[in-house]
Amino acid sequence: MMHDKISIALNKLDIDYKNISLYVLAFIHRSIVNERPDFAPEHNERLEFLGDAVLELAITKNLYNDFPKKPEGELTDIRSALVRWTNLASVAKSIWLPEYLLLGKGEEMSGWRSNDYLLANVVEALLGAIYLDLWVEVASEFVNKYVYITLDDILKNNKTKDHKTIIQEYSQAEFEITPTYKIHSESWPDHDKIFEVWVYLKEKHVWTWTGSSKKKAQESAANDWYNKLIK
Repeated sequence: MMHDKISIALNKLDIDYKNISLYVLAFIHRSIVNERPDFAPEHNERLEFLGDAVLELAITKNLYNDFPKKPEGELTDIRSALVRWTNLASVAKSIWLPEYLLLGKGEEMSGWRSNDYLLANVVEALLGAIYLDLWVEVASEFVNKYVYITLDDILKNNKTKDHKTIIQEYSQAEFEITPTYKIHSESWPDHDKIFEVWVYLKEKHVWTWTGSSKKKAQESAANDWYNKLIK
């Protein structure tokens, strides 16, 4: 049944697949494996690892060819914006990926289907599956069609800086203070931890956010604080 559902998704995306099992794997979150190893013995994190590298290479090649006069630093900033989790999550939503995700019951009830980090990871896992199944040319076509196309919006709206950098610059300009991020607590088992980050201006606690890694929690805090305070 899951194979049929994923087949429909791939047809919508014009992906002429060969090995459907690779694509099914791309949508399997760790939580369903922990809950039902008999149903899904493997999750998508290895595909995500591969897809991350494929994505970065495809974007890097495009930027190198399209902007021959831009220095390395500017190209790095643009690439970072293109592969940033917020941008990839928007891509995932635009091509209906959330509805195909396989989650554990607890994560489903907690609204993880709309979690931007998780959706960004699914884009990378799907790209890893395309690379293994159809090789680099088709994977690059997917990147061009669904990710690189967001470049105009990123440049037009000056989205090359991440929110941690914007928040830092804003805080320094407005308060002459650099914000700090401290891990306040960790919860859940070792294989699936959630970190709670508190953001401080000097000794004042100004914001709280959570994420599945220390880095993600900090970035999520900066992103949410940016949307509430500055945007």
